[in-house]
Amino acid sequence: MPRQHKGYPKADIAIIGGSGLYEMEGLEQVREIRPSTPFGRPSDALVLGVLDGRQVAFLSRHGREHRLNPTTINYRANIHALKSVGVTQIFSVSAVGSMKKRVKPGDIVVPNQFIDRTQHRERTFFDQGMVAHVSFADPVCHRLAHLLIQSGQAQKTTVHTGGTYLCIEGPQFSSRAESLLYRQWGVKVIGMTNLPEARLAREAEMCYATLALVTDYDCWHETEDDVSVEAILSIMHRNVEVAKHVLRRTIQKIPDDRTCSCGQVLDQAVVTAPQVMTKTTRQRYQLLLQRYLAKFEQRSR
Repeated sequence: MPRQHKGYPKADIAIIGGSGLYEMEGLEQVREIRPSTPFGRPSDALVLGVLDGRQVAFLSRHGREHRLNPTTINYRANIHALKSVGVTQIFSVSAVGSMKKRVKPGDIVVPNQFIDRTQHRERTFFDQGMVAHVSFADPVCHRLAHLLIQSGQAQKTTVHTGGTYLCIEGPQFSSRAESLLYRQWGVKVIGMTNLPEARLAREAEMCYATLALVTDYDCWHETEDDVSVEAILSIMHRNVEVAKHVLRRTIQKIPDDRTCSCGQVLDQAVVTAPQVMTKTTRQRYQLLLQRYLAKFEQRSR
């Protein structure tokens, strides 16, 4: 039965991004684990450690050798594996293209909205034997986003607050016509990885915020070169060093108690009555629904 894994080290905070983030100064008691999930294998082993007294988990979204393209990432297994070791708060670190002239390569964006243009990805945990309609109106945890913004500004880095992250399917970059169309929508950045990741984090009642690292101007800009892998990797290397400092400062500020509503979203979302859920359904979703089912059982006594 899927459940929080006993015997594994625990972590309350997770960072999803590139493997270079593991090399954060001050990370101690490092250990790798490979939790099993009912949704398959995560992208890579979880790297757990202690950073400034906080238990932190790291997950390489594409795998440490960058083996997985954005569509083939098993987002459900990634989020489930993190929840299984106790994670309640996720920082997503992502490379993005800028859709605004004032948002320049090397800048940081902390978006507060998403537009989903993906087509071939599993978007929900709850696909068998039950139905849940989770609110996604405000997809980013305002508490975590605020802390990221404060930490970025303290680093004397250019930080852009709020705005919309447009997630495309990829792995190709946009056509010029698409890029110009997206500009008309008023989005701030474009990427390939934050959805359905953010949706699943919400279903798992986890806080989620994105540290978007701007690497290029996509292909809409009249005078800048079109986006290329070479340009992205060059700027990403510099951005990751900044991201490490921002994340470490943010983690130091996170209070022990969550004051947001991210941890109670299933209370008003589950449509299927617990008494009609089969044993198989309960086993599949035990980790995700354990708080909800426990409350139901208490009311039934």
